[in-house]
Amino acid sequence: MSDVKIVKTLDNSGLSCPMPVVKTKKAIKELEVGDVLEMISTDPGSIPDMEAWARQTGHELLEAHDEGDKYRFLIKKTH
Repeated sequence: MSDVKIVKTLDNSGLSCPMPVVKTKKAIKELEVGDVLEMISTDPGSIPDMEAWARQTGHELLEAHDEGDKYRFLIKKTH
């Protein structure tokens, strides 16, 4: 997704559930509608957690990518 402009990066490495979701929720509130947040996590449960969070909140999960020892998410604030 090379055309996406990341406004903020949140590194949640070393944190386990539910902290990546909690910190993502707080970070997304600080952004403007349309902004993209990059979230990085080392918790393997982050992919299903972030997919569920995006469905529940209505924010758009643009990317959920397993990079081996890290997981990278791009989340677009929609409201």
